[in-house]
Amino acid sequence: MSAELHRTVRVADVMGMVISVHVLTHAPTVAGVDDATADAFAELRDIDRVFSTYRSDSDVSRLRRGELTLAAADPRVAEVARACEEAEAVTRGLFSARFGGAFDPTGYVKGWAVESVARGHLGALLENADVAAWAINAGGDMQVATAAGLDRDWRVGIADPARPGQLAAVVELRDGAVATSGTAERGAHILDPRTGRAALGATSSTVVADSLAVADVWATVGVVAGIDDLGWIRECPGRSGMVIGAGGRTRRWVSGVEVAAAAGDPFRVSA
Repeated sequence: MSAELHRTVRVADVMGMVISVHVLTHAPTVAGVDDATADAFAELRDIDRVFSTYRSDSDVSRLRRGELTLAAADPRVAEVARACEEAEAVTRGLFSARFGGAFDPTGYVKGWAVESVARGHLGALLENADVAAWAINAGGDMQVATAAGLDRDWRVGIADPARPGQLAAVVELRDGAVATSGTAERGAHILDPRTGRAALGATSSTVVADSLAVADVWATVGVVAGIDDLGWIRECPGRSGMVIGAGGRTRRWVSGVEVAAAAGDPFRVSA
């Protein structure tokens, strides 16, 4: 990171997780940064109001109880429902927002929401010559962007699920997104939509893509498919990624093709 750059960080607890916005600038104070960040957090809170399954008055909760129709709900609910249907089709059922017949878009909403507010509120910051780069971090999943001509990457550490406090990989990313699903933070919480039981075939799956919504969906697919099945990477629009299984076994892929990874050592994924 260049010594001349100044970092502004804003943090909020939104959607049940800590979300932070990082903006790198050439000047100590740049007009518009605080407003853009505040607007991003405000929209995330509004998205949570609409989509949270933990709020009885959310549109999704009311929809699940039959008190609200999709047509009468916030228009973003229909948008997400369509995206979830498309994700289920393209992943051949390895991702689904329908569990037990009920609509639950939780597995999609985080990535979509964070990417949406990043592009809507942070994206325009790079039109200011004093802004060098920005990133938004939601529980370790990130969408980042860097000004043209600036020689720097964001470095995103991927937690090792078998070694608390250690890294399994470092992603170096100039523009785009990285998402990780697995057991490192929340245990075995991902359900296999084909069986309704916890997905135990992989402990971690990371996907690097242009879009955080896309990366998040396919990172979930990697956990559901498991360490022994990388057939899905041929369909994944992501740039690269890795899957970790029991005992630290790691498989890495780039542009839909598996590549060698050094056993037992963190490796760098550049994208």
